[in-house]
Amino acid sequence: MKKYLFVALAALMLTGCLSRPPEPEQPQPPVTVEPVTPPVVEPQPPVTEPVPQPPKIQQLDWLSSVQPLVNQMLKADGVNPGSVLLLDSVKNNTNGALQTAKATSALHKALASNQTFSIVPEAQLATAKQTLGLSADDSLGSRSKAIGLARIVSAQYVLYSDVSGDVKSPTLDMQLMLVQTGEIVWSGNGAVTH
Repeated sequence: MKKYLFVALAALMLTGCLSRPPEPEQPQPPVTVEPVTPPVVEPQPPVTEPVPQPPKIQQLDWLSSVQPLVNQMLKADGVNPGSVLLLDSVKNNTNGALQTAKATSALHKALASNQTFSIVPEAQLATAKQTLGLSADDSLGSRSKAIGLARIVSAQYVLYSDVSGDVKSPTLDMQLMLVQTGEIVWSGNGAVTH
């Protein structure tokens, strides 16, 4: 019997039955939560990116660029004094932006005091463009349009001009055409000066 008692005690010890009984649970006091106020953050102005600078349009000296060409044209063979000239606006065929309206204006100034041609007035030109169904701002992108318009205003000659090449060192090309045949009676070119 002793033997069984020893085995029973050993079994109790191994199973942990001899450990202390658990203490009754104590109720925990309620936890109070304090509201946290967020830190005051000063509003930051929005980050702005700098506005990119527009490309600088070169200031070209159009009048001194067109004057030598106009002088050559006025002395050309086959030009009849007293003729009517349709001055087409200057086209930009460069690889950048140019102020061709200033070039056209310089051509008008260079031809204003000549004794060879009388220039078709702007008002008459605008009316003729309307007759052809063109807008007043149409730059007559082709020689055939310019010649058709010249026939309406009874001009004998058309001066067709364009600026070509690199925008940093452009070249001005001018052609004087006879309206009746479309023949080029004079052509010249020169560098545009800054």
